[in-house]
Amino acid sequence: MNAARIELDVVPRPLPEGRNGAAHLKPLANFARLAIPPEVLRTLPAEFVHRHGIVPVALLDGSLTIATAAPCDRRLLEDIRLLSGYEVEEQFAPAAEIAEKIAGGYQVTVEKMIEDLDPTSGDGADPKNLHDIEVMANEPTVVNLVNLIISTALRERASDIHLLPFESTLQLRYRIDGLLQEKPPPPKPLHAALVSRIKIMADMNIAERFMPQDGHIQINHRGSRVDIRVGTMPNIHGESLVMRLLVKDERLLHPRELGLDDERATLLDRLVEKPHGLFLTTGPTGSGKTTTLYSILQGVYAPEKKIVTIEDPVEYELAGVSQIPVRPSRGFTFANGLRAILRQDPDVIMVGEIRDAETAEIAIRAALTGHQVFSTLHTNDAPSAVTRLIDMGIEPFLISSSLEGVLAQRLVRRICPVCRRPAPVSPSVRSKLETLSGKPLDGSFYEGAGCDECRVGYRGRVGIFELLVITPVLRELILQKRSTAELKSTAHRSMVTMQQDALRKAGEGLTTLEEIVRVCASDALE
Repeated sequence: MNAARIELDVVPRPLPEGRNGAAHLKPLANFARLAIPPEVLRTLPAEFVHRHGIVPVALLDGSLTIATAAPCDRRLLEDIRLLSGYEVEEQFAPAAEIAEKIAGGYQVTVEKMIEDLDPTSGDGADPKNLHDIEVMANEPTVVNLVNLIISTALRERASDIHLLPFESTLQLRYRIDGLLQEKPPPPKPLHAALVSRIKIMADMNIAERFMPQDGHIQINHRGSRVDIRVGTMPNIHGESLVMRLLVKDERLLHPRELGLDDERATLLDRLVEKPHGLFLTTGPTGSGKTTTLYSILQGVYAPEKKIVTIEDPVEYELAGVSQIPVRPSRGFTFANGLRAILRQDPDVIMVGEIRDAETAEIAIRAALTGHQVFSTLHTNDAPSAVTRLIDMGIEPFLISSSLEGVLAQRLVRRICPVCRRPAPVSPSVRSKLETLSGKPLDGSFYEGAGCDECRVGYRGRVGIFELLVITPVLRELILQKRSTAELKSTAHRSMVTMQQDALRKAGEGLTTLEEIVRVCASDALE
């Protein structure tokens, strides 16, 4: 399926011809941090500001100061005087910073646009005919609303957009830092048109409304390429839709930057430098396993090595790496794709996920025949990866001979550094965490107060990890097919557990105790 390429217009239009050069303009000091009063913004219409790429910043003694990236011509200055009623003083600011100020002060938000929509008007009519839906999906109102929903999600660092219909309402939610946040929804009568518009962008079949579909959109947003994976699912009130947003130009982080401490990062480097063997990352969906593997592959890459990956789907493109997407609809699965890869003379292989015994056995045998193999599993901790492979039907002697290490991980929200402050520990949180760690809770802990930078006290996420190295003692226990409890008991003597790592990060002020309870406390009940 070919991906549609869309350019989202989320910044002001380019400067008109004739406005080039700003050498003689006085630069505005600290423009990026300047708070522009609403009454100053109201001196010029939003459409005029957008069209000309200028923004009013101050009003003093009958003179209006405007920020511009290039000198205004005589006609534009006269228009500004007539519209505002003030004399005009020009000062220089970078175009990108002007665009941000316009976006913050003038740009229509999803909430404002939805408020302005009249569900009883022609735009809000609930269309039943397929032709009417297609026509409505291409109406400027619907097109602009979809673009605005996507660009706002990207601006708020969302990883997913959820649109879910109910009997008389729609639900619009963004997943930000791992948690869904509800947003003011569009009118329910626009549901079919919104879904159809997104299907058109993703090259999907708008006539098919009763079977799940998958699609793909490529957009450019503020100079970055963004891939959007679209999935629809029919339910009793219409089609629900999820868009996963992947910013392709973001730099891949080293495990240390993801939250792994220096000691274990050094140990991880030694593990992944081995010329052969199997290394796994584990954790629930959305815990960053694939991102960690990409980071590891980036670290082991060398021109003399051939690295091949097989993924579902390929999330980020890695320079110098051959990346292959599986296509189950055509019979191209992880198992038969992995067999084909072994005939391509690889040195390093990454399997996106071990889902079945066939894939697991091929991956393990590849590790035993001189290949470096990386993959992911869905387990709650590192020692459970061994039990999961045995449950799949893999012989313990194969696991013992091939497995070199397991990195289990979760993601917790990071406290906003701008509004971080000391926090008291509630009795309920203290009780849960003492049960989790098995010892009294002491030390200082922190929380985010909430500010203009974060709004909710958190900004971004950090990983919590446990790194299991398969030692000779553990290999012997695996051969003897010992229980998960025995494996954990032996492993925990020489490793930092995920819970210990989480409490350490809370003590360092990186996350909150409430986040640890949310992400890790269920493990204590197992």
